Amino acid sequence: MTKRALVTGGSGGIGAAICKRLARDGCDVLVHANVNVAAADSVVAAIEAAGGSARAVAFDVTDVGATSAAIGRILEAGPIQVLVNNAGVHDDAVFPAMRGEQWHRVLDVALDGFFNVTQPLVLPMLRTRWGRIVSVTSVAGLIGNRGQVNYAAAKGALHAATKSLALEVATRGVTVNAVAPGIVTTAMSAGAFDADAIAKLVPMQRAGKPEEVAELVGFLCSDQAAYITGQVISIDGGMV
Repeated sequence: MTKRALVTGGSGGIGAAICKRLARDGCDVLVHANVNVAAADSVVAAIEAAGGSARAVAFDVTDVGATSAAIGRILEAGPIQVLVNNAGVHDDAVFPAMRGEQWHRVLDVALDGFFNVTQPLVLPMLRTRWGRIVSVTSVAGLIGNRGQVNYAAAKGALHAATKSLALEVATRGVTVNAVAPGIVTTAMSAGAFDADAIAKLVPMQRAGKPEEVAELVGFLCSDQAAYITGQVISIDGGMV
């Protein structure tokens, strides 16, 4: 039976690579976007051109009502058994100069988004007695980063939520893990790190590729990873 997968933030660099990887594994992939629906449509087109199955869905993960309605429509076609929480935003500033809206914007997407999407999907997933939940976080949630107190706080909280939820669902064949990338070449990270900075920060002296993150996520969403749960796995070229 084909497993249905939902990837939030599926229109971005890492999200798109994850969607394509899951489609290659035979999942029917829902590619989520908030405002960049055209990018999600492009990911769907690429998946279909490669012989996979996908469609785009659009909603704001921080909007409780909109997310609830969208999840309700998604569940009409059956449970989601693979969920990748990848939606996230940066809004950087050193903490003494950080505005309240910057703090709340980053935490709202990462944490409220995690709850708003994951909570209504868990019970239907548990009933199938097979499921995979993976949250894409960041090494900032493990080691911190200057100018990203909000981002690090959000990702660190997701690590704790991952470990706790894993304990609650472990007996039902559902695993819950987090993947913490380091510096990865995407549109979001473009210009943030030059070659010299990467050489100093990353022992492998290069940025990661979205496809490398997607390979790890794909493995964690597979049958082969059935005994891995409650883990935060870094993919960062040796930063941690």
